[in-house]
Amino acid sequence: MEFMKIFLKDIKNSFKDLIPIIIVVAFFQLVIIQKIPDNTLSIIIGLFIVAVGLALFIRGLELGIFPVGENLAIEFAKKGSLFWLLLFAFLIGFSTTIAEPALIAIADKAEAISSGKIDAFFLRVTVAFSVGFAIALGVFRIILGHPIHYYIISGYVMVVLITFFAPKEIIGLAYDSGGVTTSTVTVPLVAALGIGLASSIKGRNPVIDGFGLIAFASLTPMIFVQLYGIGAEYFAQNRANETVFLAKAVTETVKQVEHFEIKKIFFDLISVVKDILPIIVVILFFQYGVIKRSLPHLRKISFGIILVVLGLYAFILGLEIGLFPIGETLAFQLTSMKQIYLIYLFAFLIGFSTTMAEPALLAIAIKAQEVSDERINSTILRVFVALGVAIGIALGAYRIVSGGEIHYYIIVGYIIVIIMTYFAPRYIIPIAYDSGGVTTSTVTVPLVAALGLGLAQNLEGRDPLIDGFGLIAFASLFPMITVMSYGIYAELKRKG
Repeated sequence: MEFMKIFLKDIKNSFKDLIPIIIVVAFFQLVIIQKIPDNTLSIIIGLFIVAVGLALFIRGLELGIFPVGENLAIEFAKKGSLFWLLLFAFLIGFSTTIAEPALIAIADKAEAISSGKIDAFFLRVTVAFSVGFAIALGVFRIILGHPIHYYIISGYVMVVLITFFAPKEIIGLAYDSGGVTTSTVTVPLVAALGIGLASSIKGRNPVIDGFGLIAFASLTPMIFVQLYGIGAEYFAQNRANETVFLAKAVTETVKQVEHFEIKKIFFDLISVVKDILPIIVVILFFQYGVIKRSLPHLRKISFGIILVVLGLYAFILGLEIGLFPIGETLAFQLTSMKQIYLIYLFAFLIGFSTTMAEPALLAIAIKAQEVSDERINSTILRVFVALGVAIGIALGAYRIVSGGEIHYYIIVGYIIVIIMTYFAPRYIIPIAYDSGGVTTSTVTVPLVAALGLGLAQNLEGRDPLIDGFGLIAFASLFPMITVMSYGIYAELKRKG
């Protein structure tokens, strides 16, 4: 009975989170495009399924994923084995990233657009290895107690320096890779690992030291993918067929979700289980094989993991039925209309609304409020993150339209982040850095990728491989700025 009360409250909150998306899509469809979609009923059903999926997912996290991550961190701290802890961190990062749906989509798109010069599987292995390395490095930082901004700023400097040597065809893709690595399931588990570790080590603060692992996982792929580009011989001068490949790739993306088929249910559910299975295998191996202790509250944790699987499945199913068809079609219709300012407005509003409904962000915001003794308000944090994503995607769309070099925008953004780091309160810095990694996940990536590639496809003089990628990078960068602004404002208000 108590569970049902909490669950109904979760569903109510989920519907509240989806309202901005519904308003944005309805406004552009009815007022701008001036056409009622043929599949209105399926869109409504899809959005209802999304809300139920979100509610199940969040409840499952609270019952299963968060306790497992924190328990493992505490057990490793007690065991005192640095090797096993770092290996666990690496394997969690690698195993979850290699199967990440958003990364697979981006890698396949990159292979298609580059006429096979970029190998999708090798790109995924490169990114997965970089994320495993990042989480291991982040765990090592927590153990040593070093301030996170020294690592992050050094990483940004490396990203910028390597950019000047990397082939220009790989730069936008490398920047985007940092935004698609942190999945809806990985984020809560990694956050729980960091917070649990910081809570169990004397002298560490869960807020200041516990957050930041996701920031590492968003940063290192940008370095590793650019190094992959430098070392690879895939970037020949002749790329005459790329536009044809892109047109085929983006058309197939829209067609895949225009019609919903019942037979997809089973395969979609298997796909979700496959995405979560590597995490469960790694957890069980370390829990029973290394720590050699049974999981506490096993039935409750198992029930939570089942809820996560069902919730994530329902969420993705609902997106495919209700949101992706109309969202992607809108993106292509607007780019075809050549109404530039409408594109900027759509980019801003869709960035804001999809981020507010992002499950990974919701999970992190709830955790941030909990461990900060409510100094951080989860709703306000999500609004500032969503605002950052909205500004980032709108500016990224402007960059594609104007034809500017992406690394100049990103470099200026990093300089602003570095400057703000010295003014922001210490407790907000790791959360701000993490915010860049949790904004581009299940909901946002497909719509944002479609918008960027659609713009580059329809604008004369733009190269889809060079100009089409990069929007996700903007969506990852600007939340760091807006969240630190929130922290500075909150601190001034508290003191004043």
